[in-house]
Amino acid sequence: MERRAQFPILAAHPELVYFDSAATAQKPQAVLDAVQTYLTTANANAGRGTYPWANRTTELVERTRRRVKEFLGDPRPERSAVHFTSGTTEGLRIVARDWLVPMLTDGDEILVPFADHRANLEPWQEARRLLAERGVTVTLRALPYQAASGDYDHRALAEAVGPRTRFVAATHVHHVYGGDMNVHRLRAAVGPDVPICLDAAQSVGHLPVDVGHPDLDVDFVVFSGHKAMALPGTGAVWARNTRGPVLRPAGWDGTPNTVGIVSLLAALDWLESAGVDRIARHAVRLATRLTDRLRRLDAYEIEGCQASLAADSALGEGQRRQGIVTFRHREIPSDDLGFILFSHGFMVRADSLCQAGADEKDGVVRVSLHVYNTEEEIDRLLAVLESLA
Repeated sequence: MERRAQFPILAAHPELVYFDSAATAQKPQAVLDAVQTYLTTANANAGRGTYPWANRTTELVERTRRRVKEFLGDPRPERSAVHFTSGTTEGLRIVARDWLVPMLTDGDEILVPFADHRANLEPWQEARRLLAERGVTVTLRALPYQAASGDYDHRALAEAVGPRTRFVAATHVHHVYGGDMNVHRLRAAVGPDVPICLDAAQSVGHLPVDVGHPDLDVDFVVFSGHKAMALPGTGAVWARNTRGPVLRPAGWDGTPNTVGIVSLLAALDWLESAGVDRIARHAVRLATRLTDRLRRLDAYEIEGCQASLAADSALGEGQRRQGIVTFRHREIPSDDLGFILFSHGFMVRADSLCQAGADEKDGVVRVSLHVYNTEEEIDRLLAVLESLA
């Protein structure tokens, strides 16, 4: 799948390899063109004017709302809502602060991930603090994990779920382990009535996300535009609005990030034309190529499900890996390894990856892949890693 030429920043630097798409994805020319066209033909505020530029901007914003619903396979778009945010972190805070806090009462419990991205833990901790200031005690229970894979432990969930469980916060694809967290098992464990909020920062734009499928019966999908090839500073909360009250973010609706929203519309169009399913298969194929050879090197330890490392793995109960491979060298610190790899032209993430519960001593190197990466790049990386083994 050769689409690298459609990404100007990559085409301009053939000597560099970008392996950090989990942090932010690069932007195709179609997105840059859409932004340029908007800023030079229709730049205005949305919902605040009656002249053509303002009307055009308002229509683009509303069209993007509809496009997000279409992209997510929304089965009842007339019932759901899309709220634009600055990204996943703000989106999760809106759900926590403006939707969850008002509906909880003394003694309620919520299940939250204590080993995923900090952005999917701190908003729920903040919600608990806000409620405590009002004299309302709410318990945060940790989602149980399988030690071998990093996946949620659906068997142990039965003990974590109780009669006062009111809400579950989960992650679709883990930003460290690269695994699909099997959210359908959460729904089966908590029952049909408990709302689930999904951090989809590492799935939207990387693999198909279909909220119309029974396996993804969640109430909120929160994602960042910049990880889905749109500009930084925009994201969205999709709310199903069928369990609990309708999500209505508090406060006055100020000026939206119109440029970011326009870029999101173009990015979703580009992703659909490229085929998100094909993008996912491509990234998984590259990740498998990397893990299959890296696991044979004793100098490295790969994070996540060990049963999914070999190219011929029969997963069974194992975790499905996506286009993220995270590892550490047993002797070289991760930040040093990151510098070494950049000296060979590879741009990777090297630190604790904002994982809740992790600190500097838990540093790792993460390689995250997308449509513009190639087998040749993986082989070049492996050659360097093998030389350091």
